[in-house]
Amino acid sequence: MTTQFLTDDQGQKIAVVIPIADYESLMEDVNDLACVAERRGDERISLSDLKKHLIADGLLQD
Repeated sequence: MTTQFLTDDQGQKIAVVIPIADYESLMEDVNDLACVAERRGDERISLSDLKKHLIADGLLQD
């Protein structure tokens, strides 16, 4: 990641410039973390129960 900093008259960093591809990747990560946080309180089920549900819904083959 190529990073550039913008500074004020005293040389203090006030902003950062990164390539668009890096920004988009970071935003995907932020979105993923937000999804995880939203589901933190969801009921948990075992892997075997999940497989049973997916098979019953036709989303997974036995």
